[in-house]
Amino acid sequence: MAMPVHRPAAMTPAVAIRPLAATDLDAVVALDAASHGQARRDYIERRLRAAQRESGLHVQFAAVDAAAAPGGGAGGLLGFMLARVLAGEFGRRRPALRLELLGVRAEHRGAGIGRRLHEAVSQWAQRHGCTELRSAADWRHHAVLGWFDAMGFRLASERIVECSVEGGRWHPGRDEPAGAVPGDEDAPGGAAAREIDYGRREALATNDYERAARDGADVRSMSAADLDAVVRIDRRITGADRREYIAARLAEALAESGVRVSLAAFCEGTPAGYLMARADLGDYGRTEPVAVIDTLGVDPDFAHRGIGQALLSQLFANLGALRVERVETLVPYDAAALAEFFRRSGFAPAQRLAFVRRLDNAKP
Repeated sequence: MAMPVHRPAAMTPAVAIRPLAATDLDAVVALDAASHGQARRDYIERRLRAAQRESGLHVQFAAVDAAAAPGGGAGGLLGFMLARVLAGEFGRRRPALRLELLGVRAEHRGAGIGRRLHEAVSQWAQRHGCTELRSAADWRHHAVLGWFDAMGFRLASERIVECSVEGGRWHPGRDEPAGAVPGDEDAPGGAAAREIDYGRREALATNDYERAARDGADVRSMSAADLDAVVRIDRRITGADRREYIAARLAEALAESGVRVSLAAFCEGTPAGYLMARADLGDYGRTEPVAVIDTLGVDPDFAHRGIGQALLSQLFANLGALRVERVETLVPYDAAALAEFFRRSGFAPAQRLAFVRRLDNAKP
């Protein structure tokens, strides 16, 4: 989420809020470029296209000066907000709405346009059964933090951790073969994935150090034929049938391979785990390519065999080839095993904070 520094507002015209349209693309790109100093046309065009393809998972509003163009068209664009429904990411059981991008014309900042857009998005979220709004921002961006505070957001119960891809460069804790030790491992897919201790080397033969962790399992891009197996593993981990969510994310991966990376792991031909991540340029005002791991699961029957590590190792290899610079994910503050899993794999706390605001229709 990005919010430019407030300036004294010029005389603000009457503001109308309406859904973004395809004809708004040029105006949105220009406004965003003026705020961030970089044109992100490809990203914004993909977001608009995704909204057309999955209208129930996206909400995109424009704030317009109705007098500037007939019907409040693109010529009168004063601001915009893009948001996306979280339907199952990070193990969620109830839908939430993630605010991803906000822009307001410089001469009208501080005039309440961002608040009007936020109110419209909140009302949409409530009508569509979302229980909370979520977003993120760099802790050093004080204007953004102040805006979140004014809108009623609070710090979320998760922290953001990240790791540099460095072209897929070898990392011992992530890419070396792993020995098995007892213990449970939480995963963003929901419940315990019961992974291994990646630091144990004494259980490995010397020549095993030459193998990558991903060589311990057959890890490949997920295909439509993997859906039933992934849903079955996910149900064993989370206790819920999330077929609709997994099918939608798999379809997105197949339709736009440059946006979503989805992997499946097999042991001796048997499905053993899966990982889903989004690689994109632009969410929360970011200007560098970042991948977000939102779903990771290992079949309990394959616990302690390095499946999660193999999936993560292959993800970094793939992202290195795609020139994605960083990977991040959310870790609940009380998930010590999950935090250790990512720490050993090279992740560290990010400079960004996660925020949440419960909606009025949310049950305690």
